[in-house]
Amino acid sequence: MSAIDVSVVMPTHKREKEVVEAIRSVLRQEGVSVEVIVLDDTPEGTARATVEGLGDARVRYLVNDPPSKGRPAVVRNHGATLAKGRYLHFLDDDDMLAEGSLHAMVSALDARPDAGVAVGWVVPFGDDADWLKDKSEYFEWAAKVGASTPNSAWTVAHILFRGTLYVNSACMVRREHFAPLGGFDASIPVYEDVDFYLRGIRAYGHVYVDRPILHYRTGRPSLMHNLGKDGTLVMQSNEMIHGKYRKTNGMLEYRALQLLMRALPFDVAKKLPLRLPKQGRAS
Repeated sequence: MSAIDVSVVMPTHKREKEVVEAIRSVLRQEGVSVEVIVLDDTPEGTARATVEGLGDARVRYLVNDPPSKGRPAVVRNHGATLAKGRYLHFLDDDDMLAEGSLHAMVSALDARPDAGVAVGWVVPFGDDADWLKDKSEYFEWAAKVGASTPNSAWTVAHILFRGTLYVNSACMVRREHFAPLGGFDASIPVYEDVDFYLRGIRAYGHVYVDRPILHYRTGRPSLMHNLGKDGTLVMQSNEMIHGKYRKTNGMLEYRALQLLMRALPFDVAKKLPLRLPKQGRAS
């Protein structure tokens, strides 16, 4: 068994101040052993001095060569091949982990060997009051739904047809599942993290960690925020995610989940004993 509990993979691109804050939020985690793999996606390695200046042996800094040109999925996939931990966590360079979050997720997965993914709360922060209010309301709703959803089948149905319940850095996956899942799909313009964890939950099941996991920065310029403004890319990404689900799991299952989510209020629907055919170890 690996002596490292969690490998935190962190792509970064010209956020020298924020990436150090993100790294420190990992190094402060208690009750787990960690390594932090920082992959600088700039050819000149702009974050080298600040990251290496931390002087912590748990932090590995590499320049991602060649640069991904704005495709974080490519960088995350590279980082996963370097990881040694039992679990993988992908932390965006402008976000921060909540205190005790890695221990909570590791403990939840250790207690549930049938589950491959852990998901928890997202707590947004930022200076833009309107943006923060909007995101806070959304993630409060997502946390309530996530905590009350009875199993992985219902979580899959909800993500597909009523809205995602997580962001990339609020999730953790067993390292041995990453390669069988094919990693992040770099062909999806946006929401490739939703696609990856949707596939992970469908294949291997999940456990919901009912506590804050991630402090999610809002209102700052970012690749995802900029791309997300393009309705065409959002629509294209959603079509790709749904198309992949239909191809992998069949049109019959897809339509059944769609009709059920449309026909029944959530409070009624979640009481039904929904189970999906086992692809991996889905619960």
